[in-house]
Amino acid sequence: MEISRKKLREEILERIKFIKTCVMARELCLLVRTQRAVLEPQDVKEICQYISELCAKEGCNEPSKLCTKAAATVLEDEEKYIDLCAQSCAKCGEARRSQQTKKETYVT
Repeated sequence: MEISRKKLREEILERIKFIKTCVMARELCLLVRTQRAVLEPQDVKEICQYISELCAKEGCNEPSKLCTKAAATVLEDEEKYIDLCAQSCAKCGEARRSQQTKKETYVT
């Protein structure tokens, strides 16, 4: 009984870590991308830098670097920013797709 509880605990802690980093990063990215017309470029830059830190914390280096580049270009070239941001989001989805296929445990 104790072994299954420890295993379930580890799985739950891993899911919480995933939500604290990856899910939050994706939600912030989506919000910035859909509402960038009302945000100042400096706002977008700061948020993209934060998203990059969240990705790096989870070990997703390629999306993190792309997001950092997007943050650097948002003040100069909006078209390049949009392209880099889209690439980062795509890489983020690729990095976590295999972990999402795990079956979730339902506990009552």
